Formats: sequence, C-alpha cells, structure tokens
Amino acid sequence: MKEFFGNKWVKFAFWAVLYALWVIWLGNYWWLFGLAVIFDIFITKKVRWNFWKKRYKPGQKHDAWNDWLDALIFAVIVVTFINMFFFQAFKIPSSSMERTLMTGDFLFVGKNGYGPKVPQTPLTVPFTHNVLPLSHRESYSTLIHKKYRRLKGWTTVKRDDYVVFNFPDGDTVLRKIPSEDYYTHVRINGRDYTQKTYGPVVVRPVDKEDHYVKRCVAISGDSLEVRHGQVYVNGIPQKHYMGLQTTYTVITDGSQINPKLLEDMGMNMGEVWFNANLPGYPDLNLDSSSLAKVKVLPLVKEITQNDDIYPPDYPDDPIILFPYVDMHWTRDNYGPIWIPKKGATITLSAANLPLYERVIRVYEDNTLEVKGDTIFINGKADSTYTFKMDYYWMMGDNRHNSLDSRYWGFVPEDHIVGKPAIIWLSVDKNKSFPSNIRWRRFFKIL
Repeated sequence: MKEFFGNKWVKFAFWAVLYALWVIWLGNYWWLFGLAVIFDIFITKKVRWNFWKKRYKPGQKHDAWNDWLDALIFAVIVVTFINMFFFQAFKIPSSSMERTLMTGDFLFVGKNGYGPKVPQTPLTVPFTHNVLPLSHRESYSTLIHKKYRRLKGWTTVKRDDYVVFNFPDGDTVLRKIPSEDYYTHVRINGRDYTQKTYGPVVVRPVDKEDHYVKRCVAISGDSLEVRHGQVYVNGIPQKHYMGLQTTYTVITDGSQINPKLLEDMGMNMGEVWFNANLPGYPDLNLDSSSLAKVKVLPLVKEITQNDDIYPPDYPDDPIILFPYVDMHWTRDNYGPIWIPKKGATITLSAANLPLYERVIRVYEDNTLEVKGDTIFINGKADSTYTFKMDYYWMMGDNRHNSLDSRYWGFVPEDHIVGKPAIIWLSVDKNKSFPSNIRWRRFFKIL
C-alpha cells in the first residue's frame, strides 16, 4: 500500500481528480489549465514551483529558516483556500444574540451550506478581512473587483437560521469610529459635521464590509410584523427560541438582586443596572428561564415587560428606525413590511418608496430620481420595479439590544457569508483569566 500511494502517477491522479471537481464546482473551466501545473509537479518536474525551498543533497544539514518559510507559505495558501471556500473564523463582537451566541464567542462559519461567494476583491493581505492589525488601514486593494457570484451550496437561507453576513450599511465607514453606522450619524448630525468630526470616509466593497451575525426571521417574499415584541411572519407568530430575551422593568423592595445569582442565570453583567429611585431594574434582560426565576424572588414586587409603543421614544425615533420616515413604528410594534423577492414586481408609490429606495439604488445599482409625482429609474419614468435579488430580514435574539434589520433594513443575498457551525473558544471580557474562559461552550456545535 505504501508503494502504491507513493507512486507518482497515483499522486497525480488523486490531486488531478480533486482539482477537476473543484473547477467544476467553481464553474470556470479556464482553470482546467491548472492540470498542466499538477502534471508537472508530480510527473515531469520541469518547473521549480516552490522556488523558495532549498534543495538538499543527501546528508546535508537542513536550513531551519528555509524550512519554516516553506511551512509558512504552505499554511498561508491552504488556510486562504479554506477561508475562501469552506470555513472562516469569526468573533461575536456584541451582545445582540445573547443568550444564544455570547459576546466573546469565537466561531467557525461554514460557507458550503449556502454556497461560498467567489472572492470579489481577491487582492487581500492573508488572514485579514478589511483592515491591517494595529494600523487600521485597509488590507485589500480594489484594483481587481469582480461581480457577485455564488457557488452551489447544500441549501438556502431559511427562517430561524443563524446567518453571518456583510453589514449592509458597512459600505461606508468613518475612519475614527469604523464600528458605528455612518448613515445613522449622518441622519442625526448631518453629513458635513459627521465627516469633519469622525472622518475621513472609507468606501468598502460588499465582501469587505464588516461581518454581523443574526437570526433570519423572514425570507424573501415574506410579510413581517412585530406586535408588542412578538414577531409575526405571514400572520403566524414566530416560534419561541431558548435564549430569546427582551427587557423587563423589575420593581424590588429597594434591595438589589444578588449579582452572583444574575450571573448564574447567564446575564451580561455589563448591561445590568439598578435604579435606586425606582427602586429596581428598568431594563433587565430576561429570557423565559430567567424570568421564571426572578419572579419567585422574595424581594421582587412587580415585573412588567417593556413595550415601546407609538409615539416613539429613543431609540425608536423615526430617524433611527428603518425606513427613517414616520411610519408610526417602534422596535416592538413594527411593520407590516414585505421582504423583496427575486423576480417579483411591485408598484412604486410615495408611500412604499422609502422602504425599497436603497434596494433599487444601492444594492441593485440603479439611478433613481423623483420629480413631482413621477419616479425615474435609470432615466426612464417607471411606476413598477422588478427585484434582481432575494432579500432577508435579520433580528438579534436579544431583542432590546440588537442593531438589526429594524434599524438598517434588508440584507441582500450577495451579502450572505455563511452559517455559524461551531464555537471553538468563548471568553467573557468582564472577567480576568482564567475565570473568563467559558469552558462549557468549547466546541459547541450550533
């Protein structure tokens, strides 16, 4: 067997078949010319493809530095290929998905489920997404930029899936505050003040926008509405998830709940605050399990679910909540709203244009003007529009602490990255080592 698998023709056949299958999956048959390279590597050996690697004579001492360089280049090539087409590492940056996904969870995101996107901006420094470490400068070049194309996957995005995607509003970021929403700052403070104070502005291609993770609560063609915090899709209440939470006003006898008890319930202690004037907790994040435990505490006198109703209060101001006009919506009482579907045609009007303007103008690359009562798309008067892509509605499980589709709208299909597969490390930033390691979350399959 050792002699068989060591045969150069067997090695060539094995790698040639794997490479041919990858080319078929990629759908670009020009890459079949790469078979000539594989043939030369294993059979003819005319070209020294790993030119950096030193050739040793029998008995000659190896150069450690050269061997390390060879291993490093091999690792960069392999890991980059895996990141592009199979798995990519990702860190949960915020508490918007707690308690399902925790701040400080490190994930591997699978790309094969929905099909990986062919790299649109391939000139990138290895092991970076959009910025260089420490310098915070762009780690990519747009000298080469390709149109969106997705390889075939096993399935499509479904309701209730956890999904990692490129942040739709992340096409424009502010250098001094890159993690904050540029468009929100512009609506609140004005464009000139925002760019002067927090700029300069950086424009990013779709595949270099920051990564977000949320739960897909509605897919293309669905109608969604939120009534008193309950999500309805096509008129049907969303099923209850373990860990789904919202905030409650908890009135106590003037005493604070033992912090250790709250921590044991899985609460993010950075978001827990006690108001002595209440007395109690005006915004205590509780899921169904912790709600039941808090209710029976002797010091608790009253618990009321927080329900933001119209007229709005911050953060439900119309300039914060999508579509940024006064629709009489709040984060707990939102919609109804229809999610665009590829091939579907709608009649445009002054009433629904704010909902779909960014889709038409930005995501699907059309010019759009409104002159009087007439809408012009690509210079032609048009009262209808046919969508070119599918769209999705994403929401965090931490419903009152989630920057999600209620604040920036639809997620286009070309922004979908993949599906979280496994948590390989979890760290609590509010604790010191080693108590900050969440051992129970190690290698948790999602």
